[in-house]
Amino acid sequence: MDGVSIQAARRTYTIKETAALTGLPASTLRYYESIGIIAPVSRGASSRHRVYDEGDLDRVMWIACLAATGMSVGDMKRYVANGELGPAAARAQVELLTAQQRRLEIEAEHIALRQRYVALKIDYWRATDAGDESRAEQLSDEALRLARDLKRAGRP
Repeated sequence: MDGVSIQAARRTYTIKETAALTGLPASTLRYYESIGIIAPVSRGASSRHRVYDEGDLDRVMWIACLAATGMSVGDMKRYVANGELGPAAARAQVELLTAQQRRLEIEAEHIALRQRYVALKIDYWRATDAGDESRAEQLSDEALRLARDLKRAGRP
């Protein structure tokens, strides 16, 4: 296969296409590249616009997955830097990801409490609508206790 055919077979993406495929805004892609989370992306010869290839897209996709977990920019930078070290950084990667997993578990617990609070309020208003004052008062008391638990958990 000659050089022209190889080049024609290689799929590339604009920053707009990469943003659409990964869910990361173009501004975030530029920022992540500027701080080293994303390796420098090649540029078009005449336009000087970013040109993402399949490998770039794969790397940006896993960065997007980390970002979607709420991982901090600093932790993402460490994750990428550790990844370049290969197996020598395995322990550091496990520690980083374990800490993120714990943050997500705590967030899930807080979401479950808020879901329970909303369910109690729905039940309260249904009881109120049905004229069941005793049940409404019971649910109101339970919602108040749950609101206090949410406050203690540090999440409104």
